[in-house]
Amino acid sequence: MSRLLLAAAFVLFTLPVQADNGYPHAGTNVMATGHSFKALWDKLEKAIGDNKMGLVSRASASFGASRRKVTIAGNAVFGVYRNDFAVRMLKASVPAGIEAPLRFYLTENADGTATLTYRSPSAVFKPYGSADLDAMAKELDAIFAAIAAQATAP
Repeated sequence: MSRLLLAAAFVLFTLPVQADNGYPHAGTNVMATGHSFKALWDKLEKAIGDNKMGLVSRASASFGASRRKVTIAGNAVFGVYRNDFAVRMLKASVPAGIEAPLRFYLTENADGTATLTYRSPSAVFKPYGSADLDAMAKELDAIFAAIAAQATAP
């Protein structure tokens, strides 16, 4: 019996692990572009401002790695929000505050193009079960879709 358990454990622990099961998750928008990573970065920054949202955070593992003289494909997370939405969000649900800022994710593809990914605000806030939060998220859906459309346009 112990050999059978050992064999079963061996099989289970040696199976390949797939961290991206179910990706893209519900509400995730993945937009391939013909833009380079840098061009998409610049277009996204402009689109955020043009749509009257704030770029409140930015993190890039590829830029950090380059400072250590390590080269990896470009990637960056842009945190986007605006204070009037933050106030409304917190009024509707304090626990939902962990979701702010909402994010756009830029990734560089092997062919030199870049992809823009974001979860729709409605998908992000849906688990909180608040009608006021859902109404606000629908407004943000339109803004985020406009930002993404502008950033990915030719």
